[in-house]
Amino acid sequence: MKNTTLGIDKVLHHTFLSKQQIENLIILVRADPIICGHSTEARNLAEAAIESGIKKVHIVSYPISTIQKSGLPMKPLDTISPYSPGIEIDRPEPVGDYKVLDGRLSYGISGHIVDLLHQMEGKTMVMDLYLVPHGEMVINAVNSFNEISNNADIVTVGEAVGSDITNVVNNALEAGKIGAAQVVLANYLAHDVPVAVSQFTKDLIVEAGRKVDEAIGSDFAEKLEARVKISFPAIDTAAYTSVEEHPEMVETVLKKRKLEKDGYIMFLSRIAPAKGVDDLIKAYKASEVYGQKKLIICGNGPMKEEIIAMSKSDPHIRVLDDVSDEEKCVLMYGSFAYCLPSKPKTEFVETFGIAIAEKMLAGGLGPVITTRTGGIPEASGGHCLEHEAGNVDELRGCLDRVYFMTNEQRSEISNRAREFALRFDRGEILENLFNLAARAAA
Repeated sequence: MKNTTLGIDKVLHHTFLSKQQIENLIILVRADPIICGHSTEARNLAEAAIESGIKKVHIVSYPISTIQKSGLPMKPLDTISPYSPGIEIDRPEPVGDYKVLDGRLSYGISGHIVDLLHQMEGKTMVMDLYLVPHGEMVINAVNSFNEISNNADIVTVGEAVGSDITNVVNNALEAGKIGAAQVVLANYLAHDVPVAVSQFTKDLIVEAGRKVDEAIGSDFAEKLEARVKISFPAIDTAAYTSVEEHPEMVETVLKKRKLEKDGYIMFLSRIAPAKGVDDLIKAYKASEVYGQKKLIICGNGPMKEEIIAMSKSDPHIRVLDDVSDEEKCVLMYGSFAYCLPSKPKTEFVETFGIAIAEKMLAGGLGPVITTRTGGIPEASGGHCLEHEAGNVDELRGCLDRVYFMTNEQRSEISNRAREFALRFDRGEILENLFNLAARAAA
């Protein structure tokens, strides 16, 4: 499903001035088929760049074989929507043989970025999403290119999600290996434009810098506070807001999945402990809505088999691990409620909540049910039903509240939510990044 004309016009309106300054875009990211918010964001930034007239757009990622071996949750390859003409997906191979014990893929990716820079004319923005290890690959590539180029016109943007930095810093501090923590923070600040996906994320990163400062007498926290800007994840708003304009498509998708509009509660995210899927199943089974509406759990991840085991004998619960990008929009629109009961875990804290904003944009009658974990309030704006993270009884109460709401009450919440989420339009986010890049290069 392509963008509506309104969506394209909006992007063009926002990026007309900035595209005169940025002519090429390279994004380094864990891209499709990985189920990851950064993968979706990279696609959206690339699509917005093409729509705005950027000459060359490349998404640089990993070989499919590397992704398949990673253990990261993946979409089936045949469910991935094609990218628009003009967007190149590059998957460079490792460089070197068995004598190079580590870093072969990093050299392959950095070298490929250098090769791309040699082919590009005009100002180029090189952006990495999820800093570790992508920030090091980008800075190495750009520094190498600048050594021999007399006309280098490059600006680097490093987007941190929080866990990419805090994971390294906290583990380094616990192990007494302060140098590793210093390396990752210095690399982040080596970018012309360091950005974080939410204020919550920035606060996490500044606190990490403060811990390093206390250990070695540095001033990372001060520099991070001053330089890191907020750049919310970029969303293709038109893909979601336009679903209601295609009732035949909605009917087709729901029929294929043996679902009825407003007849199911939906979870869509990575199926992992921090996402609270187990809490949702328990709350659903204890709620008034149990048996009246189905529960569909969409996604993949390390907890999938456990969730399948929890639900396989229940005819009202289904696990779907093959939902395509287009189906996702429709299923969100048609849901009775969308639920992401995220809860903080040592290994993961929700730093934004892209799927929440996507559901809000999709509209329909179904409200969002979620928590105030991490950066979720920045995604929801409070236009949802909230419960204490990890509290199954409160989650059950939210499901019951939705069940007894009138359609008018549900519609009111949904409409307010959509209006709020429009601020995450990919054109506006790209415009903000271009403006930050222009100021950094001035």
